Amino acid sequence: MSAVVETVGFFFGVIGSTMLGITLFNANWRVSTVDGNVITTSTLFENLWMSCATDSTGVYNCRDFPSLLALSGYLQASRALMIASLVIGFFACLLGMIGLQCTKVADGNVALKGKLATASGGLSVFAGICAGISVSWYAFNITKDFFNPLYPGTKYEIGPALYLGWSGALLDVVGGGLMCCSYKQVAKANMKYTYNYRQANTQSSAKAAPQTALPRYESSNSISKYGKNAYV
Repeated sequence: MSAVVETVGFFFGVIGSTMLGITLFNANWRVSTVDGNVITTSTLFENLWMSCATDSTGVYNCRDFPSLLALSGYLQASRALMIASLVIGFFACLLGMIGLQCTKVADGNVALKGKLATASGGLSVFAGICAGISVSWYAFNITKDFFNPLYPGTKYEIGPALYLGWSGALLDVVGGGLMCCSYKQVAKANMKYTYNYRQANTQSSAKAAPQTALPRYESSNSISKYGKNAYV
């Protein structure tokens, strides 16, 4: 059963990292809102790298952000967290392929495979947390500007890429947790209890005490107790 749990956790981590990779390059992190607009002639959408605009005819243009230092702090932090999440998720997948019980790599060393599987699960959980922080921080700034009545710029709504990022982060965390739990089950199954057992000694260490010779009645003594005329 632990092998099944471990395999499911590994595939959850792989799928989650793939979804996070798609999220990073998806352009629809935030989309301009149509709330309060009667006629919408263009739609704006952005991600961590560029800003795009499309009109009613379907033609769209995109431009990269001109300066890294001119970006907002949360945008730079979101970039760093997403990239770190993908790198950590990649190493988690490599360690997971080696540590899986169904693979033949280091098949004879059960302890090493268990440690690699646990390390893979921990890295997968950490990658999911990094991605979740990045996506949630970005979404927080979107909602903060949207509900601010004094915000003068264009208001945006949460794009579909953020929902994809949340799903990928959740799969990473769940998959890593399953891999860690599977190693715990294997460790319990392989645990051996030692008992202090001493084999009984078949040979008695103590020598048998010598038997005391019973006193014998001497015939002369017994006869001397009675007179010679006692017996006829």
